[in-house]
Amino acid sequence: MLMLALDTSTPQGSVGIGRDGQVLAESVLSVRATHSEVVLPEVDRLLGECGIQPADLQAVVVGGGPGSFTGVRIAAALAKGMCHAGRLELFSFSSLAAVAVGAGCDGPVCAMFDARRGQVYAAGYRVDEGIEELFPPVAAPVQEVLGDLARPPDWCFSGDGVGPSRELILAAGGRAIEDDRWVPRASSLIWLAAVAPELGRVPDPGTWEPGYVRLPAAQRGPAGAS
Repeated sequence: MLMLALDTSTPQGSVGIGRDGQVLAESVLSVRATHSEVVLPEVDRLLGECGIQPADLQAVVVGGGPGSFTGVRIAAALAKGMCHAGRLELFSFSSLAAVAVGAGCDGPVCAMFDARRGQVYAAGYRVDEGIEELFPPVAAPVQEVLGDLARPPDWCFSGDGVGPSRELILAAGGRAIEDDRWVPRASSLIWLAAVAPELGRVPDPGTWEPGYVRLPAAQRGPAGAS
């Protein structure tokens, strides 16, 4: 299956093209500006690099959050629009799961994004020949996430939420993964769609919504932040 993969849940996004689990092309890009202005040209560039027409695509796999509300929404809208226009299949996996896949850890991985307001988005996974969710995505203070783990020293921690929380993680005995593995990569989404398609398959792309975990800032009140 020939698919487009994209994630814009964090300030560094990723776009890729894959076929049957093999990555044909991938790029990591800054999405700090207007997401659509950065992502759409990159999609066109990668398709051209691979000699693929948009009509050749059979599926889209998207990082479905959590993360920046604006970023998650942009990727979701793009994926849904492409699936509607081209009658493509849609797959969605947590952006935190994509980080866990890229962490390269033998043991359990706690993937974290900075959620602001003194919180992180966090979820736990075990990755080997497939992926197992050990706890679902939550928004909570990092101390609470660490306190809920039976043995933090058994865990690896990855994602941009690790940076502000590094001292707390290390003090608890956890292993902090280096920042070059913090990005939810398109290649990880392509791998997930190959090894766990039923976990991510979206039956009705038109009604699907990403997993924001908590309400966007505009619905939380003036003190909120995305």
